[in-house]
Amino acid sequence: MSTQGYDDELRSERSYVAGLYARLDAERARVKGDYNAALGGNGGTPMERDVEVRALARAVKRLDVADNGLCFGRLDALSGDHSYVGRIGLFDEENDYQPVLLDWRAPASRAFYTATGANPENMRRRRQFHTRGRHVVDFTDEVFGRPAEDERGDAALLAAVNAPRGDGMRDIVATIQAEQDAIIRLDHPGVLVIEGGPGTGKTVVALHRVAYLLYTQRERMERHGVLVVGPNTAFLDHIGRVLPSLGESDVVFMTPGDLVPGMRVTAEDTPEAARHKGSLTILDVLAAAVADRQRLPEQALPIALGDVTVRIDAETTEWAREEARASGLPHNEAGAVFTEIVTYVLTERAIARIGRGWLTREDRDAWEQMRADLLTELADDDAFTATLDELWPILTPEALLSSLYESPERLRAAGADPVLFRADGAAWTVSDVPLLDELVDLLGRDTAADKAAEQTVERERKAEADYAAGVLDVMKLDREEMDEDILLAAENLLYAEDLADRFVEHDTRDLAERAAADRDWTYRHIVVDEAQELSEMDWRVLMRRCPGRSFTVVGDLAQRRSVAGATSWEEMLEPYVPGRWVYRSLSVNYRTPAEIMTVAAALLAEFAPGIQPPESVRACGVQPWSRQVTEDELPAAIEEFVRDEAGREGTSVVIGPPEVPGAVLPSETKGLEFDAVLVVAPERILADGPRGAAELYVALTRATQRLGVLHQGPLPQALSGLDETGAPAKAGSG
Repeated sequence: MSTQGYDDELRSERSYVAGLYARLDAERARVKGDYNAALGGNGGTPMERDVEVRALARAVKRLDVADNGLCFGRLDALSGDHSYVGRIGLFDEENDYQPVLLDWRAPASRAFYTATGANPENMRRRRQFHTRGRHVVDFTDEVFGRPAEDERGDAALLAAVNAPRGDGMRDIVATIQAEQDAIIRLDHPGVLVIEGGPGTGKTVVALHRVAYLLYTQRERMERHGVLVVGPNTAFLDHIGRVLPSLGESDVVFMTPGDLVPGMRVTAEDTPEAARHKGSLTILDVLAAAVADRQRLPEQALPIALGDVTVRIDAETTEWAREEARASGLPHNEAGAVFTEIVTYVLTERAIARIGRGWLTREDRDAWEQMRADLLTELADDDAFTATLDELWPILTPEALLSSLYESPERLRAAGADPVLFRADGAAWTVSDVPLLDELVDLLGRDTAADKAAEQTVERERKAEADYAAGVLDVMKLDREEMDEDILLAAENLLYAEDLADRFVEHDTRDLAERAAADRDWTYRHIVVDEAQELSEMDWRVLMRRCPGRSFTVVGDLAQRRSVAGATSWEEMLEPYVPGRWVYRSLSVNYRTPAEIMTVAAALLAEFAPGIQPPESVRACGVQPWSRQVTEDELPAAIEEFVRDEAGREGTSVVIGPPEVPGAVLPSETKGLEFDAVLVVAPERILADGPRGAAELYVALTRATQRLGVLHQGPLPQALSGLDETGAPAKAGSG
């Protein structure tokens, strides 16, 4: 294309995109007007207005995020027609709502991602815009068929992967590749497993798949939302901008340590303790621990009742315990059955003794009246209540589990491994979270407390209605003074209960806030990243949260560090979704340059020889290096790296074992990426066996441009591909 032709096209594209922004602004103004009107509360019940406000709020958010690159591409067909592709869809209201901008998820947009030179799908050209704010500053053309000498089909992709990294993950909506697009749009109602090595884009593909599902199945999914589970908060912060940038906000982000509302657990167990807690065999331990708290008295316990003393003996409590267990109710709820049988036996014995000689069962009314009196007496008897609480206590998950961990005797009684013992039972670890969640169902709720809370709510509701009735009385008008034109008075329009609704404080939290705070909330779809780390017990929690079993599972078995994690996807998923899961793999590495991947692949071949490393899409021209240093030289060498990288654009990190000052642990960088990485003491990381090898593999594959290694002992054989000159590229080079 000549310079003049390019300038003319650039002006034309700028004009068109400017028109799209004008439409966006008009639509935003209209929706915000509707939103403000809904907030004013004109018309409809409070619930109807609440639904309308939430829907309009979502629409405002979607329109606002479209400013972040509203239009990013154009697709030209062989027929001469062309269409523009962007973050949201816009239509021409005056021309039968013809599309002027296609949503990237719409079927008509798919060729923008799937057309290739070998299979152009009746397309002639793909154009990708480079924008700054609302302005088009440049564009790149990919011509299908035989491109001109100065045209490159991968120019936009290479520009994206070579760009310096910022603080968070960016969406790839403008550069989705055909392999990725096929996974994003896959129509599968069950579990989709996406496996790929470092840098293959599996995480960002999973997030774009969520955005696609919310677009195509919005009515089914938006009322329950989507849960995204990631390995740590740094990772969630890293990916947290992607879905909002695509206009989706009904998403909850959690780590495995957050899955019980109110808990934020990050501490880890020893590998052996984590293995025991992560196995399904721990279910027998939990059930036995609950049963161990359902006790029989060692000797008969006297209870004063009426004018006599009756005893709670082992025979009575054993019968009560058997009936309570046979009820199938959770422990706390089954306590009512236990109490009912114990009180029945005690009152029967007491009545028989009190009424001896003058009261028979034929005198039913007197018998029942005496029983009612005795039941009231028992209910007020603190000693009786304390005895029941000792034999069948109301338990919370936290109290039960902490008391189990703190007691070698209780661990033995429950058949648990002694490795679970710890002096501070409530020092929770991530592996405890699924156990606490399981105990919620095993124990059930405190029914007495729930009933008291319901009664409190009902009393408050009645008080509000009484107050509202008083307001209506004040509002009554003297009908003799009314004008004939006034046909309706306020009391004819409102009932007291309707007016009471005006005083009720409605839940104004958005979906994500409500879902995160509700243990019983169920999601329509769940994304699990670094899924190879999840234990069998972790999966029980997640399956409970998604009864429809709709998942996108992202992982790489080669990067597994947890001894309780997955060794195969089939072994972990088949028990929950037999025949309802499919596997897809990503084989192209978009993050790690070939020079660095060669080093990482040598390590992979040593500890996981059966796994094929991903193929890097590019080379950076900078060789990864290593340098041996003494303990005294190490701080200065780290400082040199930090100082050099401070003069460059992009991000950097120092990764090493816990004893290296200022270093980040390998596990804390999972899923993250940096322009430059310095790995310190790889020999100490490797000393942790297979887990250490997986962590070193993670550390080596975080870099997008530059990798350096500092070692004190001999360089591990697997890293022999490093340049041992120890001379990193200076700022401004590479």
